Amino acid sequence: MTLETIFGPGTLLGDEPALMIAGERRVLTDVVSTPVINPATGGVIAEVPHASEETVDEAVTRAAVAQRAWARRTHQERAEILARARDLIELHSEEIARIVTLEQGKPLEHARGEMQAAQNFFDFAVSQKYRNIGEMVATESGEQLLVREEPIGVVAAILPWNFPAAIFCRKVAPALMAGNAIVVKPAELTPLSALALAQVLDAAGLPAGLLSVVCGPGRETGSRLIDHPSVGMVTMTGSTRGGREILARAADKIIPVSLELGGKAPFIVFADANLEQAAKDAVEARMWNAGQVCTCNEITYVDESIYDEFAALVARHVAAITPDDPLVDGSPMGPLVSERERDKVEAMVKEAVQQGATVRVGGGRPGGAQFEAGSWFQPTMLTGVTSDMTIASTEVFGPVLSLASFHDYDDLIAKANSTPFGLSAYVYSSNLHTVMRVIDDLEFGEIYVNKAGPERQQGFHTGWKASGLGGDDGAHGYERYLRRKTTYVGYGPAYGQ
Repeated sequence: MTLETIFGPGTLLGDEPALMIAGERRVLTDVVSTPVINPATGGVIAEVPHASEETVDEAVTRAAVAQRAWARRTHQERAEILARARDLIELHSEEIARIVTLEQGKPLEHARGEMQAAQNFFDFAVSQKYRNIGEMVATESGEQLLVREEPIGVVAAILPWNFPAAIFCRKVAPALMAGNAIVVKPAELTPLSALALAQVLDAAGLPAGLLSVVCGPGRETGSRLIDHPSVGMVTMTGSTRGGREILARAADKIIPVSLELGGKAPFIVFADANLEQAAKDAVEARMWNAGQVCTCNEITYVDESIYDEFAALVARHVAAITPDDPLVDGSPMGPLVSERERDKVEAMVKEAVQQGATVRVGGGRPGGAQFEAGSWFQPTMLTGVTSDMTIASTEVFGPVLSLASFHDYDDLIAKANSTPFGLSAYVYSSNLHTVMRVIDDLEFGEIYVNKAGPERQQGFHTGWKASGLGGDDGAHGYERYLRRKTTYVGYGPAYGQ
């Protein structure tokens, strides 16, 4: 079976998997490969070759050469190419969305939304052609002190599997617009969307060498990439464990890193909240992408005076979600990305029950022949969750909503801030005083008030504590791909002129 058999003739991926090295499709044979599995069926979509050490070295070396010429281009010239890439992503969005669905498992409708986000990241990067690229600082007469932006050079990007297309664009667009070259290592589970997007950028006229996609395991291919002496920055979205390993490797080279890591988002509901809206949003913020999002509602804290009422509302919404084939129009939820991830989630639910939680809805694999193969797990709701349970402190990358109660304000803040993570939080209240007080007291980098996510490309998706360093979006994220050069210029009589 070829890729064209699955995705149709003329697919961006060609008839067989190939790496994208410096603008060239590189078909590798007689090398180790990783199967790409359709999580809805358990069937193999493709075998993607691993990049050898020599291939990684070639990708970085050619990137370093190409970057020097790219950095000398004007912002307007770079923006023109990225604008064409944005338009071509829109043109091919349906094909790439289908690739995302088949390799990652999210419903096609949600994958289409991911492709809109991918375009938005390029759109924001293009807007930076108008940015101030330096500053003049006050100094003495006859002297100018200039601080200007410079690209870093070659960026290594490590991608996760939950949003393989959007996060590719989230990193590639600002890196290129800032004048860098970038070598991307996609997740082993979802490499096809990155390879397809690399083809789009090549078709947009991106100069050869500026972008490569190298596939393989993180501990092999990823480590080779990060350790390469010509790599000047690492940007990674993924687990906190992986982030720590990357930070340690980057420390040896003393290069900057941007880490978007895990989360344990509290979803806080006060007694004066709009309970219908809060219940709907609590479920949406938990079940989005089958719970495989770092900003997901990880534990819902509800004022004890409304706990039972709110639990009934949430249970109704959770029970209404019926997983279905992600390629079927209107499917609300697909499978988890792999059997390994499904098994981890199932084990966490079982442990929570052993520790005293109650399964109110779901709790296992859906019934029926359709769900016997693949990595399916029911939308699940747990009640009676307490802070001493493992599920209350460990990130759950699956469709499991945990409901806990709080007694008073101090009790709530202590529970919410007890996690080592500090990415996102949600607050629902109609009292402005309460809302602003909670915003001040929560130790999280991103807070949503009376609304669910996702984050916007013009914002700054940044985590505190174990949730990361930096972020890739918005003006602050763009600046991660830059360094600064300070120049003192003397002129006039004082300098013998």
